Amino acid sequence: MTLSLLSHVGRLPDQGILIDGQWRPAADGASWTHTHPATGEAIGSFPIATESDVDKAVHAARAAFDDGPWPRSRAGQRVKLLHRYADLLRANADELRRLQALDNGVPLSFAGIYATSVEAAADVFEHHAGWIDKVGGETLPPYQGGDHLAMTFREPIGVVAAILPWNAPFLLYAQKVAPALASGCTVVLKPSEFATFTVLRMVELLVEAGLPDGVLNVVTGPGNPTGEALVTHPLVDKVSFTGSRAVGRHIIEASAGTLKRVSLELGGKSPTLVFPDAPDVGLAAMTTMGTVTMGLSGQACVAHTRALVHRDVYDDFLNAAQLLAGMITYGDPFDPAVLSSPLINSKQLDRVLGYIERGKESGARLVAGGGRVDGDLAEGNFVQPTIFADVDNTAELAQEEIFGPVLAVVPFTDEDEAIRLANATQYGLGAGIYTTDNRRAFRVARALRAGTVGINGFQVEPHLPFGGFKQSGLGREGGRSAYEAYTELKTVLMPLTDELM
Repeated sequence: MTLSLLSHVGRLPDQGILIDGQWRPAADGASWTHTHPATGEAIGSFPIATESDVDKAVHAARAAFDDGPWPRSRAGQRVKLLHRYADLLRANADELRRLQALDNGVPLSFAGIYATSVEAAADVFEHHAGWIDKVGGETLPPYQGGDHLAMTFREPIGVVAAILPWNAPFLLYAQKVAPALASGCTVVLKPSEFATFTVLRMVELLVEAGLPDGVLNVVTGPGNPTGEALVTHPLVDKVSFTGSRAVGRHIIEASAGTLKRVSLELGGKSPTLVFPDAPDVGLAAMTTMGTVTMGLSGQACVAHTRALVHRDVYDDFLNAAQLLAGMITYGDPFDPAVLSSPLINSKQLDRVLGYIERGKESGARLVAGGGRVDGDLAEGNFVQPTIFADVDNTAELAQEEIFGPVLAVVPFTDEDEAIRLANATQYGLGAGIYTTDNRRAFRVARALRAGTVGINGFQVEPHLPFGGFKQSGLGREGGRSAYEAYTELKTVLMPLTDELM
């Protein structure tokens, strides 16, 4: 691709750090240059926020929470602003989709898929706007002697550090910022250094919608120094993070000193369970393989990268999966014929190729892919859709989150074995079940240790809680549970005196 990808975008956001309503450069003038994963082209730069910058941003959020109008605003004010913002997101959808393609390489052909769509972000903001005037406390009768009134209130938790990954900036930005703002919190937002421009433009639109100064602040840069300064800051009340398990563990440790509240979504090794009475084995294979190859090239926390397939339909599943693997197209993300993205950077490319090489040595049977995409695309971080069959469920291929277009297929004989294999992992984010037996579907869904289970299909929706069991994280995003996660419960006991009766 010799044509500059920048030609597909009218402008890049030329802002960086937002503190108390003012855009500014980094304190020391340092910047990060982002290169496109499909071409290696330098597409733009933004400031690397220092510890001093982060401190100013947190203090601005603290002042806006302690003394500003937002936490004390009327419900109607917040509802109207979030709806106005959702309208602005939709009105600027084409520009935002192009910025995402420029940031992380998600092709425009995939921008209509919910997890990577502007529509998802708008829906999430509207959904949480709906909770603002509906979630409250209770009035409870006295439990023991005395005339008093017992009441509970939900109040915003305080200053939130929201740290985003790069793979789905629309949805994941909204899943953190929308409930935080809806509940009355203030926010310091750190986008991924690999998907910053998309987020900066969304923040510009939020300012345009009328959000008061200091309520949302932005610090740009990598995990060190920017993210580290944010999660360790003593004035931050809550950290919401989506990313790797290793970073999630570090955030828990870093938050312990001040007992910050923590919400973590840390990935998975989600299984698809295909029974012999699946309504369409070919469709099950293509749906599973689609989560691993199309759009994000398997760089999705909930991609179904383990396929547990009954031996009676094993070959049919493999044949259909291989068929889809051969149909995947790569290249310019602005080309409507392109269906999948490159891996985000050379480090991730080397990591995925390492897993593939060790998989070849493990005894698993390679039935598709297994290397880089070559030819005109050799300079990009492209990896062929890769399928390993006859994988031992205890092997690295079946246990580690590879975060690339690699599917491990494991055979099983009966339902009990399928459940045992599915649960034999440290993760528990998602799962899929394919069967026409409703009793089996419900029985297996209840037995699986996973946060979201799809039956004959899988999707994420804004009104449903999303998160994981075991080491896939803490807490939930989406639905009422997400809104409540940004609040604290307060109990008030008021004696009923003559003046009050």
